[in-house]
Amino acid sequence: MKAGGRKASFRRDEDGAAAVEFAFVGPILIMLMFSILCYGGYFWIAHAVQQLANDSARAAVSGLDDAERTSLAKASLTAGMGQYAYLNPKAAVVTVAHQNQDIAINVVYDASGSAFWGMSKLVPMPSSKIERRAVVRLGGY
Repeated sequence: MKAGGRKASFRRDEDGAAAVEFAFVGPILIMLMFSILCYGGYFWIAHAVQQLANDSARAAVSGLDDAERTSLAKASLTAGMGQYAYLNPKAAVVTVAHQNQDIAINVVYDASGSAFWGMSKLVPMPSSKIERRAVVRLGGY
């Protein structure tokens, strides 16, 4: 056997090449997958909070005064949160503001306890305080 024969056969050997390539590309793909999952969860929660703000604003319209509107908005928010299994009703704060002929419902949800923010050390996430607002006109168009 020639002295250079082993080196040449070692250079041509492709066994394990896929494992080496995956070792380079795999962590990037896994991080990309976690990023898609986390940001998908963020958009999912943000959409749910916006829907809850919209529903609370619609419920508040039927109140006769500011106290009743606030009560109706908070009751609607609490009832609506029960329909979203991934939302914690204790993490939401609702405020009702009456300006001229408009009722503004502001919902702030703290999503830091969500599983999506559990990976925030791996994936840079937006703020865990999700704030959404809905405004409804009382009448007098």
